[in-house]
Amino acid sequence: MGFWTLFEVASMPILQVLIISLLGAFMATDYCKLLPVDIRRSLNRIVFVVFTPSLMFASLAKTVTLQDIISWWFMPVNVGLTFLVGIILGWIVVKILKPKPYLEGLIIATCSSGNLGNLLLIVVPAICNEDGSPFGDTTVCTRIGLSYASFSMALGGFYLWTITFHMIRASSLKLRDDEAAEDFSSKQPNKNLDATPQSQLLKGESEEQVAILVKAPQDTSPKAKGNAPLWRQVVGFLHQILEELMAPPTLGAIFGFTFGAIDWLRNLVIGPGAPLRVVQDSIKLLGDATIPCITLILGANLTQGLRSSTIKPMVIMGVVCVRYIILPVVGIFIVKAAGDLGFLPPDPLFRYVLMVQFTLPPAMNIGTMAQLFDVGQDECSVLFLWTYLAAALALTSWSTVFMWILT
Repeated sequence: MGFWTLFEVASMPILQVLIISLLGAFMATDYCKLLPVDIRRSLNRIVFVVFTPSLMFASLAKTVTLQDIISWWFMPVNVGLTFLVGIILGWIVVKILKPKPYLEGLIIATCSSGNLGNLLLIVVPAICNEDGSPFGDTTVCTRIGLSYASFSMALGGFYLWTITFHMIRASSLKLRDDEAAEDFSSKQPNKNLDATPQSQLLKGESEEQVAILVKAPQDTSPKAKGNAPLWRQVVGFLHQILEELMAPPTLGAIFGFTFGAIDWLRNLVIGPGAPLRVVQDSIKLLGDATIPCITLILGANLTQGLRSSTIKPMVIMGVVCVRYIILPVVGIFIVKAAGDLGFLPPDPLFRYVLMVQFTLPPAMNIGTMAQLFDVGQDECSVLFLWTYLAAALALTSWSTVFMWILT
């Protein structure tokens, strides 16, 4: 497969994202007024509660069996390593470039959380169907490749809605703390010597309200938390983990794994003779709306982001370098080392998918989380614009390198 043919294949999903994003941006303009802020927030909640869990369940229950989970055991490890390495590199970017505190979680998330789902579902079958594909028979390659991509999407969703979800939520808490501190400082009494007795007090605020404002930051300080008993800290940590596991997309992935791994549950909903196949078909129909809705919201946020984003160009360059230069190189070494140690099946397509997992643009559900917690939406859209523009060339070039290594 030639470079330009591969470039066309790898560019198609990126172009789809950009075209739908442009449509979303147009729908959010004053001329169209179809996607104002309130509608975007409502649609985003529907994506979070309904569409994304449906996509996770439908993909997993249909394509991943217990045998697959056992045979492909290294893929969850590999996805975990993409997140771990990305988090470390993102942390370094944050420490060097020093963005606003509430953007730190967003930047680390875009460095660590790749689009492990819909891009692979398009790229892998397309490469299998090309003449001269190094992965053997087209039919077998496509069938197995779709299973790999579906498993990758489910794993990515599981990590995304636990680790990344926590990072974006932490960013939103930082933003709320900053806003509360600014609000409090703006309401401080006037201590000027020339002030009148009336101006010494906060206008419209009672002494009791002022006391509450003063007391709140002290009770929520890290020192106060550190003084809590160890058992209470452990219980709080476990409660937080459980809360994140109860997020609708994570529950969708858990139920999908369960139905895919247990034969009698799988036979209830999967297959032409399944008594509840209409349930699976309905869930799949809902799940198919996930990617278009996320992309439209992303594009709609972009119209505001280009005007009001505070993210520095150097931060954008740092994220692009992490995603498309450092992570792919790390991925090559990890996959080759795992293969030399005998951890991987002999299928070169499996190894190709593992390498590509280190090369993908940021997960689009980061935008869903930013909208959900109302933090960094403009900056998120700008980051996505540049990382997805860069992805067309980066994904193509690295795919060529990966297939050269594997063949």
